[in-house]
Amino acid sequence: MSNVTIKVCMGPGGIASGGPEVISAFETELKQADIPAEIHKGCSLHKVGCFGLCSKDVLVDLIIDGKKTTYQYVKPDMVRQIVNEHIVGGKAIHEWLVNKDYYNFYRKQIKVVLSDCGIIDYDSIDSYITGSGYKAAEKVIASMRPEDVTAIIKRSGLRGRGGAGFPTGVKWEAAGKQVSNQKYIICNADEGDPGAFMDRAVIEGNPHIVIEGMIIGAYAIGADKGYVYIRAEYPLAVERLKKALSDAKNKGFLGDKIFGSKFSFDIKIKLGAGAFVCGEETALIASIEGQRGMPRAKPPFPVYQGLWGKPTVINNVETLANVPYIVRNGAEWFSSMGTEKSKGTKVFALTGKIKNSGLIEVPMGITLREIIYEIGGGIEGGKALKAVQTGGPSGGCIPAEMLDINVDYESLAKAGSIVGSGGMIVLDEDDCMVNIAKYFLSFTQAESCGKCVPCRIGTKRLLEILERITKGEGKESDLELMESLGNDVKATSLCGLGQTAPNPILSTMKYFRHEYEAHIRDKKCPAKVCRDLITYSVIEDTCSGCGACMRACPAKAITGEKKKPHYINQELCIKCGACFDVCKFKSIKRD
Repeated sequence: MSNVTIKVCMGPGGIASGGPEVISAFETELKQADIPAEIHKGCSLHKVGCFGLCSKDVLVDLIIDGKKTTYQYVKPDMVRQIVNEHIVGGKAIHEWLVNKDYYNFYRKQIKVVLSDCGIIDYDSIDSYITGSGYKAAEKVIASMRPEDVTAIIKRSGLRGRGGAGFPTGVKWEAAGKQVSNQKYIICNADEGDPGAFMDRAVIEGNPHIVIEGMIIGAYAIGADKGYVYIRAEYPLAVERLKKALSDAKNKGFLGDKIFGSKFSFDIKIKLGAGAFVCGEETALIASIEGQRGMPRAKPPFPVYQGLWGKPTVINNVETLANVPYIVRNGAEWFSSMGTEKSKGTKVFALTGKIKNSGLIEVPMGITLREIIYEIGGGIEGGKALKAVQTGGPSGGCIPAEMLDINVDYESLAKAGSIVGSGGMIVLDEDDCMVNIAKYFLSFTQAESCGKCVPCRIGTKRLLEILERITKGEGKESDLELMESLGNDVKATSLCGLGQTAPNPILSTMKYFRHEYEAHIRDKKCPAKVCRDLITYSVIEDTCSGCGACMRACPAKAITGEKKKPHYINQELCIKCGACFDVCKFKSIKRD
């Protein structure tokens, strides 16, 4: 009997590309097709999480008797042919199959956290259990002491994947030693970096791995209550997490005396309102307590005085998702991957001017060059790479000439950036680094809670300087002022938001100072991005007088007779670029 399994990507990329419609089409066609009974009986259709290669969605895995074939860019009107020719006829439709980009994308990846994403049905706890799900939690509760669990995590070398990289086992050990009638474990799912979607994808694709990681962590520190703090802007992740929590409770994996033991543990969801600062652990705690999400000074650290003054461990989604795999496979297995000080793998959201965008998981220590060119397939449109922004708004920009840098905590910090939670944005020759710094600083400045003066006022002054520079109103002294002020904000801010907010400025000034100087001295934006420093004019020798630019101009700044060169009135021009975009003869000059 033929066994047929169809898996359709229902991550955000898959949904946006038509995943629900593709599933509906498969359901219809499978019912209507003249499929032999033995095949139809063994045919199953599954909704799965993100496959990773979002730029090729909708991705569909077709597994027949254990042999997998993957289709890309699947649309509902393609489904009938796939069913009739491949499932029934046994012949794959080669022009719709994934190409070498797909295989190159995965070739250097090592899946740990993402190993079940795109594989299991996120809506089925049985699908997770079939693949050894909850076995690690059951093992530690049935046969291990809490301190033994912590020892395994310490030996593995797992460091927090939320940005700071603090050793997870050390944090658990400190909390475990506290004597208290109440302890908490919190999963920080408040991922808010622009361009980052790692934690969201893990919860959407395999919520049970996070739940199991929390159970193990709770047992290790002696907590009986847990919270998942997740932003309300992630409705899909919240929906799937709620379903997973309900299913786990029904199975006896959460609640009183779980797995038939004396240990009790339950998890609640706390929705965040989208404040970036609530990614900071003390601000997150304040938010759960019903207060305004603002950080407090440390020490005391949350492991000593956290939620409602009780010992509390806070780990992010990816950190907790590593835990069950470490318990299953051993500390040595995990520590064999990565570098001496940065063990294991790291999940990154690879976005920007890259051919193959998506979610990747790579061993720590891999180079940026391998990620950009071997996994990501290089830069879109054959453009030149300018820089890679790592660590989100708290990170820095690594220039193209440093592509052979290792991606780990120490190497990126030395270069003026951070690993962060895992955002990785690729920038090409058309990007203005001054404008990039302004974009990220405007984000962190808007997200500042305002509690401490260095962050509240310092980021505002820095942003004002950047805005002047991008308008052509900068002064030579601004460069020295930004450097001095940026370092002061880093050194004196209360929490990680302010302490890292100047990183985009300081790193771009370090590696792309010439772009700042061009904006200030020449009143020009080399990348032709900053609108106030751009001038549009007509190249008379090539202008055919077709009138396309004149019709496109919203400011009526272009005049001229038909079949004669046109003219742009600089006083009326709003520098929108509409004329440049519509001219087929390349007769609009942009300086």
